[in-house]
Amino acid sequence: MSTLVFGHKNPDTDSVCAAIALADLKKKLGEDIVPAMQGALNPESTFVLEKFGVAGPEVVTSYAGKDVYLVDHSDLAQSPDDLGEANILGIVDHHKLGDVTTGQPLECWIWPVGCTCTVIASMYNYFDVEIPKDIAGIMLCAILSDTVIFKSATCTDADKKICAQLSEICGESDLEALGIEMFKVKSAVEGTPIRELVFRDYKDFNMSGNGVGVGQLELVDLSIVDGIKADLEKDIQALKDEKGHHSVFLMLTDIMKEGTELLIASDDASVVEKAFGVAPADGKAWLPGIMSRKKQIVPDLEKTFG
Repeated sequence: MSTLVFGHKNPDTDSVCAAIALADLKKKLGEDIVPAMQGALNPESTFVLEKFGVAGPEVVTSYAGKDVYLVDHSDLAQSPDDLGEANILGIVDHHKLGDVTTGQPLECWIWPVGCTCTVIASMYNYFDVEIPKDIAGIMLCAILSDTVIFKSATCTDADKKICAQLSEICGESDLEALGIEMFKVKSAVEGTPIRELVFRDYKDFNMSGNGVGVGQLELVDLSIVDGIKADLEKDIQALKDEKGHHSVFLMLTDIMKEGTELLIASDDASVVEKAFGVAPADGKAWLPGIMSRKKQIVPDLEKTFG
């Protein structure tokens, strides 16, 4: 039975491309391994895989009894419900270490960089394995996506250095143009069900015993969602009630203006002012310079709940 490598629930481009790339690397190092994902591809990931002619991983919902590697997460809330019955061989990630535990030692690559694919490209270099052109292309796109074309607070020199290497391999020289092309696909909302938009890049967190959900829509222009903002607000309130959470937030991030309008559904909206120093008005708050859920939203919320 093949080992499975997969990313978090509601997979984004990094979690999908990281699973594909790590499976490719591990296969070349002699392991019987295939990529998987916990849910369907989003529009950006579909665009990236089609652009470089790479097949999407199979959707797998049960991992009990399987050997697995986790990429782009180590939180139980973002893992399969039956992860406790799987055998975790390793984690490759760029987030804080979560609450996943193992019964035996494991291979662990968790780096403070902007994208899991930065770590995996570095693993190819470490093991002296050549990065194929198509894999270089999808990893490059994942880094551009996660670092918001190098504008995010999470972006590091390591991300930029790896991107220079990957762009040479895959022949993509205009990274700004490639990034904008991807974000235009990511920004497309027309005809998409509201819940699907809320879940496009959504994660649940346990903050000192409080359930907190944080979703993000990265947009080339905030006006794209003007016509559906009220529906988004209504849906995050419904989602909060369904999950029994303390709060659900939706980040509407304008990548050109470099800021985020935060939509708020909460038992106590004052957590937003405590965390970010901005008082919400009508269930919304504009947070200038805030682009990253991982580095700028979640840590400050965790401190406030703590």
